[in-house]
Amino acid sequence: MRFCPITLQEIRDEESFSRDGLRSFHPRLQDLAQLELSNEEQLSQARLRADKMSVQGVQPKLSAQLRVKEGKFDIVDREGQFLLKPNPPTFTEVPANEALTMTMAASVGLTVPPHGLIPTIDGSWIYVIKRFDREGRNRRIHVEDFAQLSGATRETKYESSLERVAKIVEEFCTFPALEKPKLAKLLLFCFLSGNEGMHLKNFSLIVSEGVVTLSPAYDLLNTTLVLENAKEESALPLGGKKNNLTRKLWLEYYCIDRLQLPTKQITQILEELESAVPSLHALIDRSFLTQDRRDKYREILEERTQRLGLKSS
Repeated sequence: MRFCPITLQEIRDEESFSRDGLRSFHPRLQDLAQLELSNEEQLSQARLRADKMSVQGVQPKLSAQLRVKEGKFDIVDREGQFLLKPNPPTFTEVPANEALTMTMAASVGLTVPPHGLIPTIDGSWIYVIKRFDREGRNRRIHVEDFAQLSGATRETKYESSLERVAKIVEEFCTFPALEKPKLAKLLLFCFLSGNEGMHLKNFSLIVSEGVVTLSPAYDLLNTTLVLENAKEESALPLGGKKNNLTRKLWLEYYCIDRLQLPTKQITQILEELESAVPSLHALIDRSFLTQDRRDKYREILEERTQRLGLKSS
């Protein structure tokens, strides 16, 4: 069987992408050409263009515009509607990991931008995601990450806590009671998917028609799988801990005491996560990770599922 690199839906042998996947990038997109840059060339371009990009970070990235008629991405310095993320030089299978984890996030009900994988000239994959802080080619949508909102820098983005993350939502969101359950689900999903890399710059608020909400989720990947010998389970401490995070700590301390969510709401979040577990395993099976990485991802998901007291099937 063949699967779409954008949606992980099953596709016919003669297809490269699903119709849903192509339309998620643009309603009139009929096909996508491979990127005519090798991974080494992608990394070189990312280094050369880094100072010109409005979005920076540790992971190399390129800004791109989509030429719909030609079905092709062009690398640009400005007015890009998409970000392309090559595989970093020191890690393996990061694009496939991020594409899978973001699709898993969507399957549990989290809001994520259109994203996926496209092939490149050397046979590797590059991760592509549509920018949610742009509308059309020129209009910018106001977005601020939690480091900006708390006065932190790139160097101090780990010097905070998940308690502080909750306070930022309470302080800045127009309707905190609507956003705190979304934050709870995002963090529980990150725990389930082995994501121990969520620092302050991985959370953002977005302004739409004067209403401040959590932005769509981004930069989600199983970092435990990437690092192989990860020593932490959370980049930001929870109750002063970064390891051995328990169901009680997540639910009683964070969700009830810190986020002040009603028990009924917490139960609903857990039921939604639990009901999605079989589909998460199915997505791992359909992913573009190698078999060894799929097996390790499943092991991480299974262990975290048990730790949260969720049924695996």
